[in-house]
Amino acid sequence: MTRLAGRTAIITGAAAGIGAATARRFAAEGARLLLVDLDGQTLARTRELLLQAMPQAAVETLAADIADEAAATEAVSRCLARHGALDVLVNNAARRHHGPLDQASGADWQALLAVNLMGTAAWCRAASPSLRASGRGSIVNVSSCYAVTGRKGMGLYDASKAALLALTRTLAHEEAAHGVRANCVCPGPTLTEFQLERARRSGQDIDVLKAARKDVTLLGRWADADEIAWPILWLASDEGSYITGTQLLVDGGLTAM
Repeated sequence: MTRLAGRTAIITGAAAGIGAATARRFAAEGARLLLVDLDGQTLARTRELLLQAMPQAAVETLAADIADEAAATEAVSRCLARHGALDVLVNNAARRHHGPLDQASGADWQALLAVNLMGTAAWCRAASPSLRASGRGSIVNVSSCYAVTGRKGMGLYDASKAALLALTRTLAHEEAAHGVRANCVCPGPTLTEFQLERARRSGQDIDVLKAARKDVTLLGRWADADEIAWPILWLASDEGSYITGTQLLVDGGLTAM
């Protein structure tokens, strides 16, 4: 379990869900971590649980808004001060917006893109000198299967995730000469704390929620967050050393239906 031994990684949106699962997987593979999330309380709890399971892990946290460019600079500086390097950046943080496009205001668009697109771009920019210096730097952007297919009611979110695909391809072109790879993971429906809490607030039965994706994917179920974390790990590690500029659909066959 040493795929990331000796490497330092920043993971955004790491308090819960896919981000927290990725943090656990990276720590188990030897990475030194800086976990970032706007929800500082949940982030601290995630770190506490991770260290209970792996006392030897090197895990720090930063409670910050991904839309804040100064936070990206601070995160990179922390990694360099503590570990002398930054090797992996996982851009997982995202903001959601539910509702039809014809009801979305300019402010709605700006708030969402500030995190999902501009925020990701800012963190890539802040990290790029250190990733280049690594000699084997890797960026993994978490997009969505809905970046390549359609649905109702999530147009802002899906448009931002589609933009990440273009951003990642351009990064791959521009960073290849510097030894940095850039890829996207596109998760399908993933049952996370966010989904469960949203169901509870709306009064939806959890068993009904769990069965809701039966006809949406070929595998007939939700993904577990760990099932998304594994491909992120693979792309971040040397096992993905000849992969850049790609989008990996981890969607249970949703886009094949």
